[in-house]
Amino acid sequence: MASVSASDVKQIVVACEAGMGSSVMVARQLAKQLKSQGITVVHSPVNQLAETPHEIVLVHRGLSARAKQAVPESVVIIFDMFLGDLNIAKLVGALQNGDTISDG
Repeated sequence: MASVSASDVKQIVVACEAGMGSSVMVARQLAKQLKSQGITVVHSPVNQLAETPHEIVLVHRGLSARAKQAVPESVVIIFDMFLGDLNIAKLVGALQNGDTISDG
């Protein structure tokens, strides 16, 4: 199980299949929510995750196995819904509260 302190998070990657559509919307929404924390949110196809290190990777459940395999040292947060997902809300809350985030 990977974990990271909120104070160490500088960037979150929203991973997707092809780089278009709903996951871009998630990345934009997350970027707005975390702007005051100084955290940037970027978007990447899941097959390009291993190219650079990441503190947190946010990925739809259907791609989670591929993401975990690509970046086993990163915290991988899985979501099910592109809007209003509880795991995304928990991640934002943990980052805003300075908590430790884990992918348990």
